[in-house]
Amino acid sequence: MPVTVSYPGVYIEEQPSLGHTITPAPTSIAVFVGYTHPFKTSNFATAVELFSFQDYERQFGGFFFNDKLADSVAPAVYQFFLNGGSHAYVVGLKAWYQDPGPPSARQPIVPAVLVQGKIRFTARELTDAAHPMTITIDVDPANNKIADLTIEYGHIVETYRNVTTDQADTTNYIENRIGTQQNPISSLVMVAKNPPSAANYGTFTAITRAPLVYATLPQPTWTTFAAADFANVFKQDNSLDKVEIFNLMVLPGVADRGIWSQALAFCERKRAFLILDPPPEAAADNTDPRFPKTIQDVMNTSVPKSTNGAIYFPYLKSIHPLTGADIELAPSGAVAGVYGREDTLRGVWKAPAGLETTIPSSAGVVDRGRMNDSRQGVLNTIGVNCLRDFRGIGTVVFGARTLVTENPAFEQWRYVPVRRMALFIEQTLYNNLGWVVFEPNDEPLWAAIRTSINDFMLSLFGQGAFQGATPREAFRVVCDSTTTTQTDINRGIVNILVAFAPLKPAEFVVVKIAQLAGQTQT
Repeated sequence: MPVTVSYPGVYIEEQPSLGHTITPAPTSIAVFVGYTHPFKTSNFATAVELFSFQDYERQFGGFFFNDKLADSVAPAVYQFFLNGGSHAYVVGLKAWYQDPGPPSARQPIVPAVLVQGKIRFTARELTDAAHPMTITIDVDPANNKIADLTIEYGHIVETYRNVTTDQADTTNYIENRIGTQQNPISSLVMVAKNPPSAANYGTFTAITRAPLVYATLPQPTWTTFAAADFANVFKQDNSLDKVEIFNLMVLPGVADRGIWSQALAFCERKRAFLILDPPPEAAADNTDPRFPKTIQDVMNTSVPKSTNGAIYFPYLKSIHPLTGADIELAPSGAVAGVYGREDTLRGVWKAPAGLETTIPSSAGVVDRGRMNDSRQGVLNTIGVNCLRDFRGIGTVVFGARTLVTENPAFEQWRYVPVRRMALFIEQTLYNNLGWVVFEPNDEPLWAAIRTSINDFMLSLFGQGAFQGATPREAFRVVCDSTTTTQTDINRGIVNILVAFAPLKPAEFVVVKIAQLAGQTQT
């Protein structure tokens, strides 16, 4: 506040700073949308925040396996954290199966059950002829209220000894040992009275390897993805829309133009970047008759164009953590993790590609996706970012182009790091300029805005985020009477111009070799 002067001398008056500190926005918070464990997901259609794969297991049940229902989200989230990601949201969708009847007859996936006397065992994992679950009950001959239970599912075996149906024995009571729907304990089954109105569980009867009955229709056709399920996620005011900020979106294993278009529109509105997977059957070329569709065919017919997206090819080889079987993984989860790793180590302005962007969790790319330099040259020009295997190095991300690579009108947004850098600056300024609203729209405000943004841009310049040897060459911030006219002031508008010289990746390294002629030979 102003000082009151009364005597000759020096007075000190503290003035508030014109500038406001700008906090950089995060750059690699990833969102995963897709079908999660049908029996263990805590909340469907809700954006759940995660900081590790262990968080995912608690909220969504972790991995599951079934020949007809693809588990794409769990492997993608696992790969994200394994390759350097640290912060994510997951929106789990509820999987259905398609009744062989009318096309609209989608039915819920029902867990398998086994009824033994008044005890009802309900599976917590998907079962079918290829993946059975069995329960063995060995009754104590001296007291048929006590038994040993063994539950087998693949290579997972759970054994519970001295289980009783006597509620007075709180230590060994079946609900306290196995768990119920309200309080699940076993990872494989839960128990309930049958019927629910029964006073108690009765007594055990000895059985040997009784299978849980698969309760769905025989040989159902499982959904891979349905556009309507994803459309609900991208609606305004839904759970994901209320997440204040995220930067990356992954739709693991989804290859559908309609879903891609909806996701891109949502990402454009949220200032986020979409990482696309190709169709799993897409091949580098048409030399294998089993895979006639090439990735070029996909790009020409199925992939929408947007500055806020990129596609990565091909699928990766890996091993299923539950079965140990060889599997193929959509690349987007691992690539999102690489984005996060490069952002942390180098900055969002560094292309998430190159020999340092190894994917150690992969056993290489699928055979149909292997290529040589010439083939990648063709794919690079149409915006396909290739994953390549290099001897002595491993599998790396070897492309950094957006979906608008072919369109000369969007040449400035050809490269992934350039577009993500712009989104980062936009998001940062959007989050930090709220204090400007309702301030008097004149030169003092404009000066304060310039001071704040200049300080932020200078900090980025100091980190090597821009092209140019001096700040003047690297960026420009203008907010004055040339950007905000009297008409703008009358309408309550203040206009800010922020321009920057982006760093573009050294995509093509040309080595020129010259021989010195006419030199004396010694």
